[in-house]
Amino acid sequence: MRLRRAAPVAAVLASVAVVAAACAIPTQSEPSAIASSRVPFHLLDPHPPTTTTTQPKPASYVTVKVFYLNANANDRLQPVVRYVSAPAPLVSIISALLAGPSSGDSAAGLTTAIPNDVTVLSATSTGPNVVTVNFNNAFGQITGTATEEAVAQVVATVAAETGAGTGVLFEIEGQLKSVPVANGSEVAGPVYLLDFANIAP
Repeated sequence: MRLRRAAPVAAVLASVAVVAAACAIPTQSEPSAIASSRVPFHLLDPHPPTTTTTQPKPASYVTVKVFYLNANANDRLQPVVRYVSAPAPLVSIISALLAGPSSGDSAAGLTTAIPNDVTVLSATSTGPNVVTVNFNNAFGQITGTATEEAVAQVVATVAAETGAGTGVLFEIEGQLKSVPVANGSEVAGPVYLLDFANIAP
């Protein structure tokens, strides 16, 4: 009777020993090689993909001259240096003029006859030594002596970039506009810096 009971106990103990052996922590400390057939394909690629980032090139600038009115010198035109991204087309230079005097300029007595709602739509060469500047309607709303001064500021700014002999035609929304010069007359054709000799720098 005792022998029959011992047999099942021995079988149980043998099963426990097998399970314990299966759960034992492996003692192998050396790395082993893995067959290439078992490695994911992309990990075997000798030329892994690379990521490149394109950095924007730093902007370069050029100095240009724009002209404001010097209240301390009977509103004569006075040049002021501005920095414009290169290359500097005329439309960018005139836009710099329209931005108005800086706080430092204002402290020095510089003003402008051009309201801040004026924008330049285009500035193109339309003939030998002639530039056509096209403004929005706000430029056409300037009245009185401010009109002559605003025209003079634009002409002086253009002439500083293209040469003193450059004539300027004025357009409002693409329509040619007559503008006043220093002698009080309205001119439909190109106007020149010499037409504003009374306030020229």
